[in-house]
Amino acid sequence: MPSRLTFDTVSLTYPGRSKAAPDVHVLERINLSITSGEFVVVIGRSGSGKTSLLNLAAGFQAPTSGTILLDGRPISGPGVERAVVFQDDALYPWLNARDNIAFPLSLKNVPPAERRKIANDLLIRVGLDGAGDRRIWELSGGMRQRVGIARALAAEPSFLLLDEPLGALDALTRTKLQLFLLDIWKTSQSGALLITHSIEEALLLATRIVVLQPNPGRIGTILESGFAEEILSGVDPRKVRQSPLFRSMHDGLTALIHDTADEELAA
Repeated sequence: MPSRLTFDTVSLTYPGRSKAAPDVHVLERINLSITSGEFVVVIGRSGSGKTSLLNLAAGFQAPTSGTILLDGRPISGPGVERAVVFQDDALYPWLNARDNIAFPLSLKNVPPAERRKIANDLLIRVGLDGAGDRRIWELSGGMRQRVGIARALAAEPSFLLLDEPLGALDALTRTKLQLFLLDIWKTSQSGALLITHSIEEALLLATRIVVLQPNPGRIGTILESGFAEEILSGVDPRKVRQSPLFRSMHDGLTALIHDTADEELAA
């Protein structure tokens, strides 16, 4: 049975930095449901609360009002069923690639031999066979992100929460890892929630795109997208990007985000 992650009328407010300062309303009445097998991408201008939304899903902070549910049960903190991958790979530099991947398993008291086998299998799965003994500083940015994603997969999560994991990479590496993320998502059968600033990335990866409006962050539009399935079925991503439908949706999504900016300036 698919797992379901649900935001039920979720709002988030930060108190002012002083008694005289007003509270900061970050998110306002978010209603969103994500099931395993979906790839939901959240996009919006800076200040629309994208990362705060992911932090709430991860359990790093609690909503001011509303509830976040996993399979009908309120979440009260981080859990192995929700694995997070950050823009900064957040790997442990004193461990090699294999031991970084195995670290979550050590917290679950998985025996060393089994941890090593699982980590080696994941290294193969993310295209890093033979790199297990390398130290983190010996890996490229793209390789480090693969290790970070493998570490997230080690606990077999129901949901992958991805906070701009490709944002710091060069364009060529980013394009390669977009396809890698699609493959990992499909084979893992996890649900995915990705935060990005890239409209092209949102269109290529998402089954649904959530556009957040800012001040406070709230859902403006939700769009269905089928380009990921085309790519997974073997269509060349370059042809997908050049298709009239892709360009039309890219223009429409760009207009939605820019219209939000114009409304804010006019307010």
